[in-house]
Amino acid sequence: MDLDVPRGPGLPAGLVIPDTELVERFSRSPGPGGQSVNTTDSRVELAWDPTTSTVLTDAQRARLLTRTDGPIVAVAHEHRSQHRNRVAARERLAARVRELLAPPPPTRRATKPTRGSKERRLDAKRRRGETKQLRGRVQD
Repeated sequence: MDLDVPRGPGLPAGLVIPDTELVERFSRSPGPGGQSVNTTDSRVELAWDPTTSTVLTDAQRARLLTRTDGPIVAVAHEHRSQHRNRVAARERLAARVRELLAPPPPTRRATKPTRGSKERRLDAKRRRGETKQLRGRVQD
């Protein structure tokens, strides 16, 4: 079953990762159990290597490789069933890929304080200074 990454920033058309590029590993889960807690392999580890992927453009691959090194891994072990953990791991991997492919936010452009804000700041400082001067000793 292919992994659908929904469209978003950096992914205008979304992305479909073929099942052949995904590597699933199963192991015993440390989570909640029951009768079969020590016998079932319900923990799921889903990995995808963007360096060998055929679905990425060169720009997308370059962006991914600057933000991560090696395969992208998602782990799920909070559910008791292997199927629900597989679904959770796929959702996490899709969210992580979407997050990594998003362009960086625009840089902040510094602005000067307005004239009114400068005057208000100086007024407040002046009032505070006058208040503190009134705290001195009382002279007869």
